[in-house]
Amino acid sequence: MLSWVVEKFPQLETRIGWNQPMFTDHGTYIIGLSVSKQHIAISPETAVLELFKDDIEKAGYTYSKMIFRIRWDEAVDYSLLENMIAFNIVDKADYKTFWRK
Repeated sequence: MLSWVVEKFPQLETRIGWNQPMFTDHGTYIIGLSVSKQHIAISPETAVLELFKDDIEKAGYTYSKMIFRIRWDEAVDYSLLENMIAFNIVDKADYKTFWRK
C-alpha cells in the first residue's frame, strides 16, 4: 500500500510521525497508515472520513472518528484511497498548517 501511494502520488512527501508512515504535501498532512495485528488503519483526517463514510461502509470497512480499518483478509479498495488522497491534496492546497483547523 505504501508503494502504491508513492507510485500514484509521487509529489507527496513520505515521513514518519507518531511511529507511523504518513504522507504530506507542502508540509500539510494528507494521509497516514499504521499496522496492527488484525488490520491496517488508514487516517485521512476526520473531515475526510465524514465525507467518505458511505463509501467506507460500502467497501465493508469499519471506522471510528479518526481512522478506518482494512482487515488483513479484506481486499484494498484502491479507488477509495485514491479519491480520499486526491480530495485532501486539492482541499488542502492552500493550507499553511499540518492539520485542518
